[in-house]
Amino acid sequence: MAEKSYDIVIVGGAGVGSSTAYHLMSDPDFNGSVAVIERDPGYAGAASALSVAAIRQQYSTPANIALSGWSFDFMKQSGELLAVDGERAEIGLVESGYLFLASDEGLPVLQSNHEIQKSVGATVELLDRDALAARFPWMNLEDVAAGSMGTDREGWFDGWSLFQSFRRKAISLGAKYIKGAVTGIERDGARIAGVTLDNGERIACGALVNAAGPWAGDVAALAGVDLPVRPRKRFVHVIDCRTPIPDCPMVIDSSGAYFRPEGATYLTGISPPKDRPDGDCYDFEMDWSLFEEFVWPALAHRVPAFEAIKPLSAWAGLYDYNTADQNAILGPHTEIRNLLFANGFSGHGMQQTPAVGRVTADWIIHGEARAVDVSVFGYERFAEGRLVKEVNVI
Repeated sequence: MAEKSYDIVIVGGAGVGSSTAYHLMSDPDFNGSVAVIERDPGYAGAASALSVAAIRQQYSTPANIALSGWSFDFMKQSGELLAVDGERAEIGLVESGYLFLASDEGLPVLQSNHEIQKSVGATVELLDRDALAARFPWMNLEDVAAGSMGTDREGWFDGWSLFQSFRRKAISLGAKYIKGAVTGIERDGARIAGVTLDNGERIACGALVNAAGPWAGDVAALAGVDLPVRPRKRFVHVIDCRTPIPDCPMVIDSSGAYFRPEGATYLTGISPPKDRPDGDCYDFEMDWSLFEEFVWPALAHRVPAFEAIKPLSAWAGLYDYNTADQNAILGPHTEIRNLLFANGFSGHGMQQTPAVGRVTADWIIHGEARAVDVSVFGYERFAEGRLVKEVNVI
């Protein structure tokens, strides 16, 4: 079998991998070759395909605010930017905002986050109980102290359409997609020389991008690198409500449960409580107990109309969970400079896909991240002991 060689090999062809391929191939300063290795070309288990696909500026980390803001602006232009043969990309972007609710106990954190967001130009409003009641009369606010509402550059979109549009555009520009699982990574001293696939094929590379989502830690280990990214299972439920909920944003309840409209239905879910095991998981089997014990009671308490909801369907997906600080790991390895990370988003990766692909391409082409300053998310932070804790993880 003849050996293939590409300037850039990207492991993982869903949202981040395909965005990186697109941004490389569309940059006039890049004239190299790109191969994207994807183990599941049907994307049945890809985190990008199973995402709730919402986007927000309301983070506690300025770099996350910037990544999502840049991504939202890209999404607004994606119809033209990702068009192929005159056919526009349609990603169903809805700008309806996020509403974070806080109890008296959680109010100081909400206020602190609000100040951070305002300081970097995010358009968010801090609403007291009376203001919330006037805007959302369908909501029970008896145990709510305040809410933070994004007024623009927040909402949701069709995640499947976005990453498939990146993929389609990257292919039209010359990127090569290869079916296979990476089973080996060859190092030549302080550089990556190539990868081996499960069919025995070897592919040489000038640089390697780890965009493997929940499998990123396993891929890094093939190169002898410790990457604190593990798969964590989360559940999304689709529910119907007989009573319309007007002007409903993406709501993050003080209980941790979330819900947002999806056409005439609603998507909802919650992260496991701290006393529930949350270990590595590669399967997609459903566990309905979280919905019955936590989600539905929280929904019915917050929105009285949700007492009469009808569960329609559900699915399980995997977070690429950064066990160290729940934030992205972006940029080159400290010693293996042609190994780049785009990993560990812990639930907010899909919304940052456009910007992450751009900054990863920037590093490869220009040696630095130009679109957004993401230096705080560098791999070196683990050795330096400067973890970046994101408070607003959903």
